[in-house]
Amino acid sequence: MIARLKGVVDVLGDDWAIIDVHGVGYLVFCSSRTLARMNIGEAVALEIETHVREDHIHLYGFIGLGERDWFKLLTTVQGVGAKVGLAILGVLGADELVQVVAAQDKSAITRAPGVGPKLATRILSELKDKVGAMALGPAAHHGVRITASEAESPAASNSNISDATSALINLGYTPSDALGAVSRAASQAEAETDVESLIRAGLRELAPSDAR
Repeated sequence: MIARLKGVVDVLGDDWAIIDVHGVGYLVFCSSRTLARMNIGEAVALEIETHVREDHIHLYGFIGLGERDWFKLLTTVQGVGAKVGLAILGVLGADELVQVVAAQDKSAITRAPGVGPKLATRILSELKDKVGAMALGPAAHHGVRITASEAESPAASNSNISDATSALINLGYTPSDALGAVSRAASQAEAETDVESLIRAGLRELAPSDAR
């Protein structure tokens, strides 16, 4: 079973690459995000997920363990095969996927080719408990959830994070963007932060970089 490849990028395709390892070319299927980080002739190290079937052996390559773990998790969902899993990872990185699933942000998932609203709903439903998420009180009606690491923020209570996230959603931001901004603001605060302060800090996080 191949778990990792280190070699030189020989050829790049639409959804695959050939990695030359001491003269042996391995065909590896990758997400567009991973392929964008490769250049022909340059060294690369890929984490590999090997799929063995009766009629083929396919290698799926990932720049990091996080992307590989998400691929394995996504493909446990009925209707998500390897191709769809790679498509999702092409538009959402590992950190973004944590946020999207925590926020139950269906619109973000449907950006991936081959993922419609029905499949997106199934993905979010089946994975919500697998990312350590817990329901937020006042924000629950928005479908917003928070990961365990975000819940441990010492600078703001879950209730304040929930209320601030709901306020940003009501202003038109997506659940995942709102939750991400508020969570980052809470983690950067050095003292107990009230809802109004979190809202202002969240808006600063969401502002274009040149406007901050």
